[in-house]
This record gives sequence, C-alpha cells and structure tokens, in this order.
Amino acid sequence: MVIPLDRLSEYNEGIERINIEYSIRNKLAMIETVSEYLAGNLPELKHHEGYQDSEENRAILAGKKQAALQHLQQVGERWQRILDNFETPAGQCEALFDEAAQAALRSGDRLIHLLLRRDLRISYRRDVERPLKAVFTGREFEPVRNRLDKLHAGVRSGRLFVATHMHAGDGNVHTNIPVNSNDYQMLHEAERIVDRVMALAKSLNGVISGEHGIGLTKIRYLEPEAIEAFRRYKEHVDPRGVFNRGKLLAGSGLDNAYTPSLRLVQQEALLLEASELGALNDDIRHCLRCGKCKPVCNTHIPRANLLYSPRNKILATGIVIEAFLYEEQTRRGISTRHFDEMNDVADHCTVCHKCLSPCPVNIDFGDVSVRMRSILRARGKKRFNAAGWLAMAFLNITDPTAIRLMRKGMIEWGYRGQRLLYRLAGGLVSARNKSLPASTTGPVRVVEQVVNFVKKPMPAGLPTQTTRALLGLEDQRVVPIVRDAAKVNDESDAVFYFPGCGSERLFSEVGLATIAMLYEVGAQCVLPPGYLCCGYPQTSSGDHARGRKISTDNQVLFHRVANTLNYMDIKTVIVSCGTCMDQLQQYRFEQIFPGCRLLDIHEYLMEKGIKLDGVQGRRYLYHDPCHTPMKTYAPLAVAEELLGAAVRLSDRCCGEAGTLAVSRPDIATQIRFLKQRELQQGLRELIDSDTAAGHDVKLLTSCPACQQGLAKYADDTGLKTDYIVVEMARHLLGEGWQGQFVEQVKEGGIERVLL
Repeated sequence: MVIPLDRLSEYNEGIERINIEYSIRNKLAMIETVSEYLAGNLPELKHHEGYQDSEENRAILAGKKQAALQHLQQVGERWQRILDNFETPAGQCEALFDEAAQAALRSGDRLIHLLLRRDLRISYRRDVERPLKAVFTGREFEPVRNRLDKLHAGVRSGRLFVATHMHAGDGNVHTNIPVNSNDYQMLHEAERIVDRVMALAKSLNGVISGEHGIGLTKIRYLEPEAIEAFRRYKEHVDPRGVFNRGKLLAGSGLDNAYTPSLRLVQQEALLLEASELGALNDDIRHCLRCGKCKPVCNTHIPRANLLYSPRNKILATGIVIEAFLYEEQTRRGISTRHFDEMNDVADHCTVCHKCLSPCPVNIDFGDVSVRMRSILRARGKKRFNAAGWLAMAFLNITDPTAIRLMRKGMIEWGYRGQRLLYRLAGGLVSARNKSLPASTTGPVRVVEQVVNFVKKPMPAGLPTQTTRALLGLEDQRVVPIVRDAAKVNDESDAVFYFPGCGSERLFSEVGLATIAMLYEVGAQCVLPPGYLCCGYPQTSSGDHARGRKISTDNQVLFHRVANTLNYMDIKTVIVSCGTCMDQLQQYRFEQIFPGCRLLDIHEYLMEKGIKLDGVQGRRYLYHDPCHTPMKTYAPLAVAEELLGAAVRLSDRCCGEAGTLAVSRPDIATQIRFLKQRELQQGLRELIDSDTAAGHDVKLLTSCPACQQGLAKYADDTGLKTDYIVVEMARHLLGEGWQGQFVEQVKEGGIERVLL
C-alpha cells in the first residue's frame, strides 16, 4: 500500500501495536499450554532412570507443580492486565511493571508508549522459563525441562507478527504476515489482522492499490469504482486475459488462490520418508523467491523463455511435490501429468551450478535437477530420448571394438548426415537462426526437435581415431607411461593423466596434445589402462547407481595402478575436461597417490613456464566452460599467460551442456541465441579495437564438449574454435605435429607396465 510520507511513522506505530499485542497473546497461550502440562501427571518422569517413584518424591513433585502453577497464574494475570490496558495512563498501572519502567515514565504516557519504547518488556524467558527451570532443577527433572522447551517452541512457532519493508522516500509499504499454512487458527487470525492493517492504512489517507499484489488479499478492500477502473484497463490492454488471469476483476481474491504449502508437506512424514520427495523438499524449502538466481541462469532467456529461472523452477517443484502427496493421501492414483511436469522442469537445466553463488540460502538447482532426474528414473518415468540414449551409450562402453563401431556410426556418419540436412534445409535454417527462438513448455513435437537439431551444423574434420587407437594403447591389462627418455631424470615429474571421454573418444586431438605437451616438458605421463568415463554424465542424468559404480570401479582400479607403480612418486593428477575435474574431486586421490593434487593441463603448463610469445596477426576470444577445469588459478589469467597475449572473455553457456544439445535441441537453441549475440559482440569489439585491427580472431576453450558446441557457430560468426593446448601444440611443435608425435613416441617413448 502507499502511505503519505508525513504519516509513515504513524503507520509504523500502528503496526508495532499489533505486533506487541500478538506477542503478548502468544505468551499467554504458552502459559496456558504449560499450565495444562504441569497440571497433568508428567509422563516423561516415569521412564527416566534418574527419577525414583516413592511417596517422598511424589510429595516433592506435587509441591514443585503447585509452586510452578501458582507462579504461572500470577504472571499470566499480570500480562493479561497489560494487554487489556494499552490505552490506560501508565501512572495508573505502576504496579504492573518494575522500577526501571517506572523511572522511564513520562507525563502523559499511556501503557502502550512504554511497550513501544521497550521501557516495559514482556519476556517469557525471564518471567517464565528461568523460574520454572529453577523449580524443576536437577538431573532427575531433565525430561520435564526438555518438555517445557518443546512446548515453548511449538507455541512460539504460531506467533503472528506483521513485517514491513518500505521503498526509500516514496511511501510504498510492503506489509507481510508470515503464517504456517498447516495452522488454520493462525490463518484465520491473520485475516483479522489484515482487516486491521487495511483500516489503519485508510485512516491515514493511504491507498491500498499500490505497486503490486492487488489481485488476491487486497482486492476485497478496494472500492467498487476502483475495481471497475481496473476492469476497463485490463479489457483495453489485455482483452484475451493472458496476464494474471482472473485478477483485478470482481470476484477475484484469496478464494481462488493456491500457494504450495511446504509446512503441510513436512507433516506427511511417512510419505516423505518412503520416497526421495522429502529430500527434494529439503533442497528447495528455504527459497526466498528473491530472484537473484535469474541473471546467471542459462535457461532463463528473457527474449525467448522467462519461465525456467531457478526461482520459477523451485515454485513448480513445490507444486509437483504437493500434487504427489495429495494423490498419495487420497488414493486417487498418481497422475502421469505430474511426471511430465517434473521432466519438463528437470530438462530445463544445464547443471552448471551457477545459481548457487548468488543464492542467499545456498540452493543449488543443478543438484535439485539431478535429484529430480533420479526420482524419475527410479520410477521408470524419465522421458526417453533416442539421441540422448545413444550419446550415453557411447560414454558407457569401454570395449575398443564397440567404441570404434559407435564412433564410426555416430560421430563419422551421424555428423555427416546432420551436416547434409543442415545444408539441404539452408534457407529455412537461416531464417530461423535470425528469429527469436520459440518458448518451451512441455514436450516438443518431433518435427520441431528435428528442425532445432539441424539449426547448427555438427563440427567437421574430427580425427578418425581415438587418442588410444593412435598410440596403440587400448589394452586394458597394461598401464602406459609416455615419456621422453632423453629428458627424464630423477627430478622429472610423474603425473597421472585422466583423459575423459571428450578428450580421447571425441576430440582426440585434445588428449593427444595434452600428452604431447607433457612429453615436451619432460614429465612422465601415466595413463589409466583402457577407456574410462569419470561417471559425471551418468550421475547428472539421474542414473546415480551407474555413476556411483563407475566412480567406485575407477578408484579401485587407480589403487591397483598406484600399487603397481609404487616406485613412482605421482604428485599431480592432470585433467583436460571440467566435468571430469568436478567428478574426480570426489575420488579421494590423496589416498590413492598420497600428497597429490588435481590440476588442469593448462594450469600445469603455466606453472612450468610453457607459453606462446603471442601469435602474429591473431587475437583470441576465450570461452570459459560452465564446468571450468581451472580451479587453482583464474581461467582468463591462465589463458593470457599461456598465449602470451591479451584475451577477451566470451561469457554464457555454449548450449552443448553434455547431452542436452542432442536430447533437448529446442532448449539448446534458446541458450545459443544469447551465446551467439555474445560471440558477435566480442568479435566486433576485437575487430574495432586499434590493437586488433586487421587481425584474425580465433575462439578458444578448455572443454572438449564446449569445443563441439562452439564449432556450431562458425557459419554465423566466422569464428574457428580450438582447444588451448591444441593451439599451443600447433605453434610450439609445428604444423603436422600429430603424426610426428605419434611416430616419435612409438619409437621407444611408451613403457607398458603389466597391471
């Protein structure tokens, strides 16, 4: 509502009067509840080993109960008299307060003035809790004291108070009354407080139709002419009733409102314990709905899709939980629509975890999405997607022959077919790329998914073999050690390199360049035996069982590697992928290779002083992955140090997001819309700058999946994408370095140790 500025203090005083009144009412309710308990037989004592039931002890207990009840009666009568005499001159009520309050008394003060100034304080802890605990002192009465604390907490949670927060200087006052939605007495009492607040505002010449929130609580307090004015306005600007359907019209109000009740959810203990819904509820229940998560969220695309910010997804998740519990309670049977809605919310997340940093209550909706996917998978309701299933199958297999066959079918032939469709769809795709992406709610038609899938071409020119196949290291029974015998000495580092799927199965140049640069600096590079996945893709898709099994099996295998190579002092574990880094941080490598650290290959090379002296005629844009592998040093600073030149950061997600680009290309299209604008703006700024005039611009990243995602923008931006270490290998080792390096290491540069 809006209060005249010169009367804001009067409004504030009126609200504080209500708060003081309801605080005293709540304390009186505590006294009544505690009195009823103490008038009973105190069953807690019967089962307490410290209390001996005897005639003497029963007499002592009876005396304590009588003293406590008498004290409670005296305090309650005093507080009730204070509550009944707010407007009485304080001088007539001196017997109700202590010497300090009497000393603060001023001429003309009413009792409420002392309470508002805090000169007179009503304290439950001082006047009730401490005296009662003094009566029931001793170890034998500990259960009684504990019960008194629980009674106090229970009644106190039902205390009503009015909270106000204002806009500086413009008279807008947001007045809120927090309630427990499972406490109907509290809800009805809150409605009576609303009546008083509205009357207070009007008595001060305020208006209640200020700013927002008029369509539910406040509309029944509006004058008929105001409602008619709103109706005419809505009919003019929103004739189809799209916005806030049913609000600001006669008949709207709280009767038609629905808000998720997490308090009611918490009461369903058996249902919550029997499923993961309880944990899901715990994940989101502290949300303040402040919206600080919106600017950093990859799936909050203001010009295309406003619905899927973390805040909105938390609201939707709460409603879905309530729907599940309601149907469980009423035995109506679970509606499949709830699973569809949960799939929809869980799909609209790249699991980038960016929402955690700005959240004041530390909610990570990436983790929430993973939990929802796990619930859906456990119930057999996870939405099936053939492309996503194939991509995950490619990551799950470890047999070299199967990998070669899937790589031939999916990567070589599949990518070629997609690029052919992209070229054939030419004009349609070009037009759609320039238009705003469509919003997404619920399942998308197959035709629309196909159109989105061919909007951007898959990268061409990928290596025809994996890193291991190139080096002849596919035998799962041996541990390969790649090193330059001419450079290795007693001071040489021994590092364990975990390539990950993207660096050796997809963009094998990344894995090869990493090994080549480690070879170049004189490190002994230990590789795990055979093809491995870190387990992150499986876990993030909701397949916790498989992800956990992969992680456990890998750790057992790495312990065997450590025992086999116990003569080597491995102090660094190297990764070349951000998701691998995130997953391997949970592997407890310090127990496998004592004293070791996890480091990205770029950070390791920077520490070794390996860098380019700038590249003549070239400037760089750098895309930092959502899951950045660089955790020890600032990623942009690392890129600039390695490249020996200033590098411009290109923000936002590339849209690849693991398997999102193939499983939900419609969502990926929305994400790419903003990323393409970001790339084009960064490119213009570099080209227009004096230092980059006439230079070629190249886009670099430190993630194999992002390399694939960024390559899809080439036709629209003209930017070629590469991995930083591959760019360094090209300039430090020369063109054609791949063939030269493979030939070199095959001539005595690989030691094979039987596992």
